[in-house]
Amino acid sequence: MVAQMIAAVRTLIRYGRWALLPQEARAVLRDRLTYLSPTKVRRLTNAVRQVTQQRVPGDILEFGIALGGSSVLLAKHATPTRQFHGFDVFGQIPPPTSERDDARSKERFAAISAGKSHGIGGDIYYGYRTDLFEGVCATLARYGCPVGDGRVFLHKGLFEDTWPSYGRASIAFAHIDCDWYDPVRFCLNAVMPRLAPGGIVILDDYHDYGGCRTATDEFLSEHAGFFAADDGPNLILRRTLS
Repeated sequence: MVAQMIAAVRTLIRYGRWALLPQEARAVLRDRLTYLSPTKVRRLTNAVRQVTQQRVPGDILEFGIALGGSSVLLAKHATPTRQFHGFDVFGQIPPPTSERDDARSKERFAAISAGKSHGIGGDIYYGYRTDLFEGVCATLARYGCPVGDGRVFLHKGLFEDTWPSYGRASIAFAHIDCDWYDPVRFCLNAVMPRLAPGGIVILDDYHDYGGCRTATDEFLSEHAGFFAADDGPNLILRRTLS
């Protein structure tokens, strides 16, 4: 009886948090398509809605796609003039390579490379799937955001290899979810010159991995006054209008 009561309370808490989310966000969580917590999802969806409502010019980008759940929520805001571009290797993530990456990052990658990482709800870990790219394309299509329709684009490969193919001039929103120091730093440096005033960057792993935090802190120090930070489970950076 006690165990059943505890389970019931946990269910109420879970669905109480989900009740604050848009319908599509609840569906993405229900379908086990994102590793983001409900709170992170809420902050993400609120932020991308802000840039669209405020008509901040530019595209919506995501670095680190995983199963494509957050891509669905971002791509919903794409139009022929405000495109969504997702960047990922669509396989097992590369290792942390910087001395600025902490022990937790290296232990996490060791578990992944040893085949010991687990997926959501008992599913296979996304990085072990050989059909991940095709799976993400199918997910986006199922949610009404087909790849190649003039609004939604995916770039498969290392960021430094695929970024040159992105030739658009302005970025309104970027979700950076790539864990380690080097890729986070690369993404911040790539996005900064094209980020429109009022644009938003979200760092998913700022409080999770030391390399991400160090890369972000260094970047903000070098661009003092350009961003207002909204700290929380995921760090939200808003480029100032000046």
